[in-house]
Amino acid sequence: MTGARPAVGADAFLGGRLQLYQPLSGHRAGHDAMLLAAATPGKSGDRIVDFGAGVGAAGLAVATRLAGIDLTLVERDDILADLARRNAVLNGIAARVCILDITAGAAAFADAGLGPDSADVVLMNPPFNDSERHRPSPDENRRAAHVAEPAALDRWVHAARRALRSGGVLSLIWRSDGLAEVLAALGRGFGGVAIRPVHPDAGKPAIRILVRAVKGSRAPLRLCPALMLADETGLPSKESHEILSGAQVLAM
Repeated sequence: MTGARPAVGADAFLGGRLQLYQPLSGHRAGHDAMLLAAATPGKSGDRIVDFGAGVGAAGLAVATRLAGIDLTLVERDDILADLARRNAVLNGIAARVCILDITAGAAAFADAGLGPDSADVVLMNPPFNDSERHRPSPDENRRAAHVAEPAALDRWVHAARRALRSGGVLSLIWRSDGLAEVLAALGRGFGGVAIRPVHPDAGKPAIRILVRAVKGSRAPLRLCPALMLADETGLPSKESHEILSGAQVLAM
């Protein structure tokens, strides 16, 4: 989606170690992106691909933690892709940015240098509100970031499965009431699924799930301890504060 260049501002993440230019209106990266980054594994030398990268928040947060990775940010909106490039430069991170729709075919991915079996890790925060059940935002960018057409998750997972090498890892964040959709999508070609629920606090139901899966694995599903974003006083919990400040990874 193209259009007039939006007004942008800079926001700090990971305790100030990551600075990001973002549009002042519409969808803005926040806790979901940082939680996804903290739950994404990797090591120096890995090829890590961020699907639907937006301004690059999650992928660049991973690169802030893991030196020496080969990072690719995939985004279909050229305005957001341009901001992702600016953000990589701003933070001194080497990253390649591809303008590509995740639902494109294998040939388009190969033309962009993302051929089959070429990635060690794929992370993604797909649009997760069903367009048939949720009232869409009037803001075009926010609507595109949050509202998905039916079967969109299947298409995103299919693209990740194609891009990942055998044994490669998919890391994603999704709404908690969509767990069945996630497990159904991962049932084709993935195993070793680990799920970590994310709750606002101990008294409220989960609002998100963080999911990790391994291509070709036959390991059983694991349900990990829940993450509480706030403690009993209403302040950020010690664990969530350390994760969102970049002081701790999110165990899965």
